[in-house]
Amino acid sequence: QVRLVESGGGSVQAGGSLTVSCAISGNDYTGNYGGTLCMGWFRQARGKAREGVAAIYTQSGIVQYDDSVKGRFTISQDNAKRTLYLQMNTLKPEDTGMYFCAAGNSGCTVVPDIYAWGQGAQVTEN
Repeated sequence: QVRLVESGGGSVQAGGSLTVSCAISGNDYTGNYGGTLCMGWFRQARGKAREGVAAIYTQSGIVQYDDSVKGRFTISQDNAKRTLYLQMNTLKPEDTGMYFCAAGNSGCTVVPDIYAWGQGAQVTEN
């Protein structure tokens, strides 16, 4: 089992940048996130469903992005620091929402894939 804690949310001006981080821990942490194969970022705007925006397969390093963020967002991992990042550039009003760190066994691009969630970090584009 893994425990996920986000940080780094906040407000940013139109077109600005922001990075959110996710600290990963767990009793069975092995360096491959306790056997977790995929780490992802989801966002949820008020009144809307939670949607996947970026994912990284922890062993291969393969990344995937939703079309809405391609070319603007970058997902990365630092295994030594046990931290997942989402660098967000050229932010748009539609990027506003709660951003959740997530862990999945066979994938992490849709909600049913996920077995562990962070508490969320609010990102607001002014």
